[in-house]
Amino acid sequence: MIHNLWQKKPKLTYSKETQDIIQFGSSVMENTIPNDIDIAILFQKIPLKEQLLQAQTIKHQLQKLTNLPIHITPFDLYSLFHEGNFAKENILIYGKSFITKDYFSKKFNLTPKIQISYELKNLKKKDKVRFHYLLKGKKGKYGLLRKYNGKLINPGLIEILPEYEKIFLESIKKITSKFKIKKILIQN
Repeated sequence: MIHNLWQKKPKLTYSKETQDIIQFGSSVMENTIPNDIDIAILFQKIPLKEQLLQAQTIKHQLQKLTNLPIHITPFDLYSLFHEGNFAKENILIYGKSFITKDYFSKKFNLTPKIQISYELKNLKKKDKVRFHYLLKGKKGKYGLLRKYNGKLINPGLIEILPEYEKIFLESIKKITSKFKIKKILIQN
């Protein structure tokens, strides 16, 4: 079962009105078993009927590559950034482009990151040490930060790539419940 379709470099046929094809949602997250694959298609300003027809053509091509259901949503730039588009944040933070093979938000010179702030103040010393080993590693084993290209910004704050959010959160929850998540876009 393939769910990271954007990494497989499928040869898709699409029109010149297609600006990008973006996979987003749980299917781009590491350590998940998605129920479906969410795809957004960004079109130039063409009539909605034409967007829907072209989106279905792309959906049929992608459906041949996976046994998971594909949910496809067409957008133009205006509708993507419309305040009523509840998928907008998910597309900008987690979206992966089939065309550039990178984060979709990089088209706007923005890099998505997840910042996790945590507090260890009331933990026992052994749990603080466990947390340190979790992030930094122990006895030649890589910690989460090195393994998943994360960064310690300062004590109490780490920054990771969005697709590793679940891996970090599941591990952190085993030691402390005092953490907060912030999704950000950094200008390149």
